[in-house]
Amino acid sequence: MTVSSRLRALLAVLPFAVAPDAGQAQTEVHFQYGSLANPFAETSTGTAVVTFQHASFWKSGDHFFFIDVIDDGVDDGFNDIDFYGELYSNISLTKLRGGGLETGPVADLGVIFGFAAGGDANFLQTLTGARISWRIPGFVFLNTDFMGAADYSGGLDSGGAPKAGGRFVFDINGLLPFNLGSQSFSITGHAEYIGPTTDELGNEVPFWILAQPQFRWDIGEQNGHFVGIEYQYWRNKLGTEVDENTVQLLLVWQF
Repeated sequence: MTVSSRLRALLAVLPFAVAPDAGQAQTEVHFQYGSLANPFAETSTGTAVVTFQHASFWKSGDHFFFIDVIDDGVDDGFNDIDFYGELYSNISLTKLRGGGLETGPVADLGVIFGFAAGGDANFLQTLTGARISWRIPGFVFLNTDFMGAADYSGGLDSGGAPKAGGRFVFDINGLLPFNLGSQSFSITGHAEYIGPTTDELGNEVPFWILAQPQFRWDIGEQNGHFVGIEYQYWRNKLGTEVDENTVQLLLVWQF
């Protein structure tokens, strides 16, 4: 089974696996455009990204997934209408206990499981670890995730990217809304550190740091329409020695 067929199978059962409580789900469609780097050709090209993103709660935790469709308009074997997706399920330990952690900076502790998959690279990865959810004034949520990643890709034999060894992953993600005068804004997104490893050829794969904060302006007075920017900083992009530092136009439709 290829990575793309595995992801399709996963998404086929997703509506049943992540069925949310009423009023406890949010879906967004993003359009982004900016100059993104091809770290293998060491070029940069105007690139469009369309993202379908969904978050929901269930009685014992929460789920989050997204799928990016990426096209750089250049027929070079990289980002040629490619896809990349991630899915995470978090089990809340306080919900399993029926309550707790009512005060203090720690709001919840969780066990998190995830998948990541990419098309052209024939990439499939699982992630398992722990989440700390923080109680910080002003934030809708602020999480720190500590995970181990295992690569289940087909590797070079499948025509994809070289299969890599296990890696440590640290991710911080959150949402901070605020007002300036009568206008509503928010800062959201994530930043991750992925540790070094080696690939199936014995090559060293360096760590990377990826930060993708979004600055949004609610242009529809809470009707789910946002405009803004996403700033992307990527140190050692995709395990290369190429660094990316760019700003993308961002449009968001929220349902």
